[in-house]
Amino acid sequence: LMEPSPLAKLLQLAEISDTDSVLDVGCGTGYSAALLSRIAKSVVALESDPALAEAAKSTLSALDCQNTTVVIGPLPQGHAAAAPYDVIFIGGSVEEVPAALLGQLAEDGRLVVVEGQGNSGVARLFVKAGGVVTGRRAFNAAIKPLPGFERAHAFEF
Repeated sequence: LMEPSPLAKLLQLAEISDTDSVLDVGCGTGYSAALLSRIAKSVVALESDPALAEAAKSTLSALDCQNTTVVIGPLPQGHAAAAPYDVIFIGGSVEEVPAALLGQLAEDGRLVVVEGQGNSGVARLFVKAGGVVTGRRAFNAAIKPLPGFERAHAFEF
């Protein structure tokens, strides 16, 4: 679960509107998905841990988040079945954003993430324009890493 301040800053950075479809990567128990459901048209909440996904379903049902669907799957692969997304929100830090997630952005879509190693990193906004995704630095952030996004280590001279 991301702390409220960086979560709020990332949500603000994404500039989510009531017409946006959102992919919430690493939804955990559903806190971020519940927030997203109140400002977006629809939310796909992706979680790799079945127990957390069940908790998210219960939370979202109790909060009457009818525009939100919880799916279970590998986080770095996203959820291509419902793509493209206007916004992709990654709920933890990653070493690098997988191409599979960037490929699920709609034209003019935004992806917000904290890139880094360990508990420190930089929040970045990626935008797809003209079929090309570019990113920019937004602010420093210290959040917990999401599992499965580790960069493959290779031998280098």
